[in-house]
Amino acid sequence: MNILTEKFTTPYHSAPFNKIRNEDYLPAFKDLIQKSEEEINAIVDNQDAPTFENVIEALAYSGEQLDVVSNIFFNLNSAETSDEIQKIAQEVSPILTEYSSKISQNEALFSKIKKVYDEKEKYNLNEEQEMLLNETYKGFVRSGALLNEEDKEKLKKISMDLSLKSLQFGQNVLASTNNYFKHITNKDDLAGIPEAILEQYAEEAKERNLEGWVVTLQYPSYIPFMTYAENRELRKEIALANGKKSFDGGEFDNQNLIKELLSLKQQKAELLGYKNYADYVLEERMAKSPTKVIDFLNELLTKAKPYADKEIEELKSLAKADGIEEMQGYDHAFYAEKLRKAKYDLNDEELKPYFPLNQVQDAVFGLAEQLFGLTFEERNDIPKYHEEVKIYEVKEDFDSAQTSNKQPSTHFKALLYVDYFPRKGKRAGAWMTSYKNQYKKDGENSRPHISIVCNFSKPTKDTPSLLTFQEVTTLFHEFGHALHGMLADTQYPTLSGTSVKWDFVELPSQFLENFCYEPEFLKTFAKHYKTGEVLPDEKIEKIAQSKNFMEGYQTLRQLGFGLLDMNYHTKVGELENKSVKEFEDEYTKATQLYPANPETAMSPSFSHIFQGGYSAGYYSYKWAEVLDADAFQYFKENGIFNPEIAAKYKVLLSSGGTKDPMELYKNFRGSEPKVESLLKRAFG
Repeated sequence: MNILTEKFTTPYHSAPFNKIRNEDYLPAFKDLIQKSEEEINAIVDNQDAPTFENVIEALAYSGEQLDVVSNIFFNLNSAETSDEIQKIAQEVSPILTEYSSKISQNEALFSKIKKVYDEKEKYNLNEEQEMLLNETYKGFVRSGALLNEEDKEKLKKISMDLSLKSLQFGQNVLASTNNYFKHITNKDDLAGIPEAILEQYAEEAKERNLEGWVVTLQYPSYIPFMTYAENRELRKEIALANGKKSFDGGEFDNQNLIKELLSLKQQKAELLGYKNYADYVLEERMAKSPTKVIDFLNELLTKAKPYADKEIEELKSLAKADGIEEMQGYDHAFYAEKLRKAKYDLNDEELKPYFPLNQVQDAVFGLAEQLFGLTFEERNDIPKYHEEVKIYEVKEDFDSAQTSNKQPSTHFKALLYVDYFPRKGKRAGAWMTSYKNQYKKDGENSRPHISIVCNFSKPTKDTPSLLTFQEVTTLFHEFGHALHGMLADTQYPTLSGTSVKWDFVELPSQFLENFCYEPEFLKTFAKHYKTGEVLPDEKIEKIAQSKNFMEGYQTLRQLGFGLLDMNYHTKVGELENKSVKEFEDEYTKATQLYPANPETAMSPSFSHIFQGGYSAGYYSYKWAEVLDADAFQYFKENGIFNPEIAAKYKVLLSSGGTKDPMELYKNFRGSEPKVESLLKRAFG
């Protein structure tokens, strides 16, 4: 018997990681695809007249176990992969793509969907049911349901190729990242680097059976080196290695893959009747069109550029005092840290002792309790995929008023997995994902299983994991996504949690980051891990003041990514006569603040758009910043813990994709978001 094909007998039917073997995956996928196809056939073969219930609802609930197993497998492929898992992924991806294409191009199924859609006026559908019907119909059309047989086959092949090539892109980036390390034996080469970081580098060396210190391209290793290392030549060497990831012409080079991926996306868009892939994607986003996105990004660029130029001039003055006539990109973090220290007397290493990971986690848990009535209790009886993972049972409190004057009570809301430290089998960065969606069926509210994955510095034998302030905001960011998943309260799994328009999905994450800068909140948890001393008021004030430090530079950096992404997905034809590097340089030129380096390019490791879901969607980070600035302004005006506003915001989070996002936002805020809120927060 295959453990993956049966209903799990673990607490809350959680993933039985302790019993899953790698060899279980492929047969499980094949078996569950067959079962899901049988469910689809039952809908198609039903002799009763097509109705919302026997077609649209039945389809929404189909393939439940297949979704769960897919989530388990692909989450592990990101968080705890191996050569064997990557090999299975290469086998499984085309099978899943073929299955998906088979459903989306099933003419008999689509004819039933279309009949219900065409006759929707005769059904007394509520708002969520109508959204499900519209999204289902559109989803099939956008997947080729109206194409002829020949074109359906073409689309199916394109989808399979895209699936495999994007998977290969991510595997190349991971391999390229893991392939490099810098072994340092002379401590003088590490001048300027704080002791805690040196200890981390020494432990990395020890793990590799080397003397001295080892720096890698994993973020908790790379970023501190670029920030503190006084040795400019070493900074340059390691920055070049980072900039060459999958761009060195070697085994893991992604330049040809980028062209192939973009060509396939363009073919897909044209086959479906769109001018380009960005038009195809943006039809289903708040922004609606590439023109609107480009205008939005350029408007911000015009406003932010003078601030960015002024910031870089300040850094150049510092560098000039050190004899550097032409500052380079690899000097930025080093001199930005110097300037930050001079301006605000803030130093990451001085702040880190006040932000041990356990306290920051307690703070974000406490905030969720204060705003939304959630409590978190660690469970040690639920299987994990790695010993470092922790699992929490999340419950929701109800006060006596909410329970008809009965005693206060709680009920199960979600499982939360947290996985905080870098490993060789984990990709870089931080993300939130889910193992199981929330939905309601047969009178039961089936609750979600949510995961946060990060890459923070590991604890050492002498110190707990201490976070930089940026890592504090990262944890709040991912927890904001997690809240969107945990608070989900919708009827259908396809509209649940983060299943919203892509340029709306970053609102909850970016919104929560704002609390990190509020003195009233910071004082509750920023305490020295040894002495218990609260972070001094002047430091807290400086953190609040430093919120917009290098905001111009950071804005231009994000706008550069957004403009590059949008141009890749609207002007793919230009790549026939240009290299990836030439294309990148041309379309990021307006946002570049340092000389371009001919040896480096970021596109070959730009996983967000070539492996993740941000193709023609990277702008959404800035788009969502407008939303989050406007939303938090509402809290600021009425008290950051205001229970009435928190209750309204909770409705927005719990509604998932059941309503148009602008309607959801206006119901919460009372008006559309104003770009002025972002500009005021960013530049005063």
